[in-house]
Amino acid sequence: MHRRTLGTQGLEVSALGFGTMGFTLAYGQGSTQAEVTATIAAAHEAGITFFDTAELYGNGTGSNEQLLGKAVAPFRDEVVIATKFGFDMSAEPLGSAVDSRPERIRQVAENSLRHLGVDVLDVLYQHRVDPDVPVEDVAGTVKELIDEGKVRFFGLSEAGPESLRRAHAVQPVSVLQTEYSVFERDVEAEVLPVVRELGIGFVAYSPLGRGFLTGDVRPAAEYPADDMRSWDDRWQPGNFERNLEAVRQLTGLAESKAITVSQLALAWLLAQGDDVVPIPGTRSPQRVRENAAAADVVLTPEDLETIRAALPEGAFGSRYPAAFMPKG
Repeated sequence: MHRRTLGTQGLEVSALGFGTMGFTLAYGQGSTQAEVTATIAAAHEAGITFFDTAELYGNGTGSNEQLLGKAVAPFRDEVVIATKFGFDMSAEPLGSAVDSRPERIRQVAENSLRHLGVDVLDVLYQHRVDPDVPVEDVAGTVKELIDEGKVRFFGLSEAGPESLRRAHAVQPVSVLQTEYSVFERDVEAEVLPVVRELGIGFVAYSPLGRGFLTGDVRPAAEYPADDMRSWDDRWQPGNFERNLEAVRQLTGLAESKAITVSQLALAWLLAQGDDVVPIPGTRSPQRVRENAAAADVVLTPEDLETIRAALPEGAFGSRYPAAFMPKG
């Protein structure tokens, strides 16, 4: 597995990472420890060294972090673990309110250290910008945690250019995590230029369009209520059919290169710059190995143009309901 450097503070990770949200949140029934351990072991064997979790993914219970911590324990020193603070876990529905008060950041960091069973958090992200807490205060609190040896690198998630600049001036930001894929390209206009100007790495979450780019998709009505695809706008009638047609076009290109659509989508992201690291998630060891192989796929300029032409403005449908749209 190729490696990439994120930011200028020394954070080095595999070119492809692994997102753990799907183990416990948003995609139906959660995974068992045995299932998580098998999948994480397959990722490690494939050369993946970058694993992403968050307080939110365990609904405040620490379950997602605990599953990951136990799974990586045999090779903890060989991997980078990233987690996140920033949501008010008492708010209903889950994810509808934020909280990045300094005392809350410290509380979450201590909880994450305990849940993961580690001595230091490799990357600590602010999960969402909190309009009620100056980002300078957030950066200053994480800086204190870094100085105390509890955190190694500072990250932001879904932050806009102004927040990035203000935070970076207090504590260098090593990485920004935001949704990015052939389905979602809003970051290209303003965000990517700023992270590159400041020397910040970029982690792309939902790089497979929340599963739409895996080729295994059904209309929204066929998913259970606890699966986010049941309400995701991209799966709704009208949008679903148009997105499915775009994936069919991508399938033709993928088949001509003897790869899967998932591998094509991940290779496209890797081709957007050496500072971009996608973090696909899966519950399947076989899918992990398939995703990892995308790091070896080489796309020509013509391939890249064909992919953009299939979805010239990204997917049809918004990526979040208005109430949950990140405000960076």
